[in-house]
Amino acid sequence: MSRATRALRPAVTPILAIVTAFIVGSIFILITDFNNLSKLGTDPAAAIGGALGLIGQAYYAMVTGALGDPDKVGTAITSPTARSVATAIRPLTETLVAASPLIFCGLAVAISFRSGVFNIGVEGQYVLGAFGATVVAILLKDTVPAAVILVAATIGGVLTGALWGFIPGFLKAKAGAHEVITTIMLNYVAAQVVLFGLRSDFLRKAGSSEPISKVLDFVRVPVLIPLPALRLHWGFVLALAMAVVVSWFLFKTTKGFELRASGFNMHAARYAGMSATGSIILAMTLSGGLAALGGSMAVLGDVTQMSNDISTGVGFTAIALALLAGNRPLGIVVASLLFGALSNGGHLMGIKTGIPADLIIFIEALVIMFVAAPGLIRWLYRFDATRMPKRFDDNAAAKEGSAA
Repeated sequence: MSRATRALRPAVTPILAIVTAFIVGSIFILITDFNNLSKLGTDPAAAIGGALGLIGQAYYAMVTGALGDPDKVGTAITSPTARSVATAIRPLTETLVAASPLIFCGLAVAISFRSGVFNIGVEGQYVLGAFGATVVAILLKDTVPAAVILVAATIGGVLTGALWGFIPGFLKAKAGAHEVITTIMLNYVAAQVVLFGLRSDFLRKAGSSEPISKVLDFVRVPVLIPLPALRLHWGFVLALAMAVVVSWFLFKTTKGFELRASGFNMHAARYAGMSATGSIILAMTLSGGLAALGGSMAVLGDVTQMSNDISTGVGFTAIALALLAGNRPLGIVVASLLFGALSNGGHLMGIKTGIPADLIIFIEALVIMFVAAPGLIRWLYRFDATRMPKRFDDNAAAKEGSAA
């Protein structure tokens, strides 16, 4: 077997899981297409053709909404102007914008999970990171150059999230408090801290009674492509860089090995002379800092205004993505890009076909479910028994052996 085949074999099951999720999604589009279903009794051919056409139209709209319209891309190539190029690549850049916070938060989850701690507080750490960056930026406004404000605000956001991650890590290591409970509760505390801060005159937008900050138009993360209406900024490049750094840290450094060893067996790691409690605290602190870096990039890059709505469940989605990717940084990047494409493409699908955007959430859930059940995928597609298990019931072979 060639090296390329061995490298690609682990990707077969996730790819087929994604395909299966879209097939099941197509079935739900069919059974909820009441216009064509009503014609099934009188004109079955037209009903089936119309339903299949709707599925094709929906998924085509999703792809073009996520990656770009071929016609607009062609126009940009034949008649390249700033506006035509921006129009052609905007769907792709918006997909990358949607994927950026998922990468940061997914990496944050991976670090904690690799060390054996379940950080369910990534959502709160992400929001507090954005809040910390907002406070520092407004505090330094008109006092130092914008570049200094950007760096200081980013550091302030990261430190805020790192502190929020340190708290449950310390409680777990020193007091035995279960991190799932403490991190979940700290999500609610973080939301209330942000709400309280945004009601102050120092942060709140002038003339507004809503808990929303002043516009941070005086400090912005530079855009990656200086074209009209493009929001993609260098935060995406930073997210990719952090994926490389996290991968190097976890799999190439001594401290990363200690974190993973503690995750495998804390008692064995302690017996080997490693600081298991220190690993827990370090992992949670790094996890909180990474999530907060994502929040900082969001509020200083494409959102430009702090509110409690800055995250639409990014932290919770990232938990699923990290598990989907096996807590591997490269897998997290790929999974984040996929979910960013689904989210961004779903908007155009809803506009073009009238299919509710909730279907995208449903498909995302199906992807996670099927990837989490590799035995089911292998059973459905009847993989070669010499390569992968063919049976869905893993106990079937053992039963047959005992019977023989």
